[in-house]
Amino acid sequence: MKIGVLALQGDFAEHITVLRHLEVDTTEVRLPSQLDELHGLIIPGGESTTIGKLATTFGMIEPLRRFGHDRPIWGTCAGAIFLSGDAHRQQPLLDLLDITIERNAFGRQVNSFEIDLIIPALEDPERPFRALFIRAPLIERVGRGVEVLAHLPEDKERTGRVVAAQQGHILATSFHPELTEDNRFHRYFINLVKG
Repeated sequence: MKIGVLALQGDFAEHITVLRHLEVDTTEVRLPSQLDELHGLIIPGGESTTIGKLATTFGMIEPLRRFGHDRPIWGTCAGAIFLSGDAHRQQPLLDLLDITIERNAFGRQVNSFEIDLIIPALEDPERPFRALFIRAPLIERVGRGVEVLAHLPEDKERTGRVVAAQQGHILATSFHPELTEDNRFHRYFINLVKG
């Protein structure tokens, strides 16, 4: 099994580090031909417009769509935006996940935050997952066949808003699991790739 990380822009190195720690064969992906040898792909956080423009420049859009029809893809933060069908603005999107997403839903970098989430789909579901939100998007709408994996705890400011979703073998998280010591989300994706 080999999992690639799209390395056009963003924090791809952090995902590579986690995958190597978990002893998964991994590689940076920048060209369509590199997708052929992969069983799964991670699209990292970064800047979704830049990732989309670079993917267009390098002829990656259609190859990524074809890849996502057959094989698992996980998008974190900007990667989740890139996977979506609607981001409320004109930018290249893969339209592999039937969600509408709001970019920078929580404000600027200074509004970044950490919060504990209970995520039943993960191993040891009673143990909270410490999620890091950095200029994070919010999943506003999920379509038919999209499973909500996590939402923000209900409180006065953030009432049950969706921050992780899955449709078949396509996975999206608004937060950055690669920036924590908790590798349960990476293990969840590895199991998704294994089928």
